[in-house]
Amino acid sequence: MFSISHLRNFQGRNVFILAHRFQSTLVLAEHNNGKLNPVTLSAITAAQKVGGTVSCLVAGAKCGSVVEQLSKATGISKILVAENANLHGLLPEPLAPLIVATQKQFGFTHILSGASAFGKTLLPRVAALLDVSPISDVTVIHSSDTFVRTIYAGNAVLTLKSNDNIKVITIRPTSFPAAAIGDSVAPSEASTQAVDASTISEFVGQELTKSDRPELSSAKVVVSGGRGLKSGENFQLLYNLADKMGAAVGASRAAVDAGFVSNDLQVGQTGKILAPELYIAVGISGAIQHLAGMKDSKTIVAINKDPEAPIFQVADIGLVADLFAAVPELTEKIGKK
Repeated sequence: MFSISHLRNFQGRNVFILAHRFQSTLVLAEHNNGKLNPVTLSAITAAQKVGGTVSCLVAGAKCGSVVEQLSKATGISKILVAENANLHGLLPEPLAPLIVATQKQFGFTHILSGASAFGKTLLPRVAALLDVSPISDVTVIHSSDTFVRTIYAGNAVLTLKSNDNIKVITIRPTSFPAAAIGDSVAPSEASTQAVDASTISEFVGQELTKSDRPELSSAKVVVSGGRGLKSGENFQLLYNLADKMGAAVGASRAAVDAGFVSNDLQVGQTGKILAPELYIAVGISGAIQHLAGMKDSKTIVAINKDPEAPIFQVADIGLVADLFAAVPELTEKIGKK
């Protein structure tokens, strides 16, 4: 026979199970109309921690190959496909109303995306249209309404509980493993929502940097340079080292602001946030804004001639040396027995 306390506990568990069951999440697939961005697979893993069903929205001009790639990811119940010429360039102005209309059609309780340039541009607009507060750069999901994110350039950790009926969230991709690719194929269906052309923005074109090196945001090894390199020409030292190691090349904000390299290489609070297996910081002092973008790396190696540089406080291996002598020597010795 149940006591009153046992009955209360039993009812509490039932409420939790029902709430967990009725959650449904829409993950926004990030892609270039040809290739799926791995950030999406991390978002799927995060969505599974929310509980309930997980659906994905693939929106673009010609994104059939993206749907095919995404369909093999585990944990997806279905894929909604919105193909329309007005979505060419994936501008946030036509995308945001489409997402809101999709949410209203299916009643999703959560909308998730990676905290990339795509997600950071799009989801605040979606949250505004839904009249809810966006939750950005989440690193841990405790439950369907409780999340953890960092503040003050990663120097403080905040746990928040959202009372909004619809949660609009960007997740830090490096905090969630990519969803596995399996043999089963998730079903897909065409979206019935209309997509109107934007009257305030127009996609004109894009110029992409082409490189044989791994993509910075997903590379296992990253070699980054700072202001200590003194010029853009001296970044060739890092390119040579990166090519030997099969690594991507990054940079501090100071190096980008000085015009040494383009801003797509920037690592830090206002750049890309990485967690590679190996991060080599060359000529980087270690400002907190930069540390926010790479301190989760598995192994950090620092090369700097200043023994008091803050970068050495987070480095696993530190070399106090002149980078113009140390980097060429390191490049020469790599690959030799």
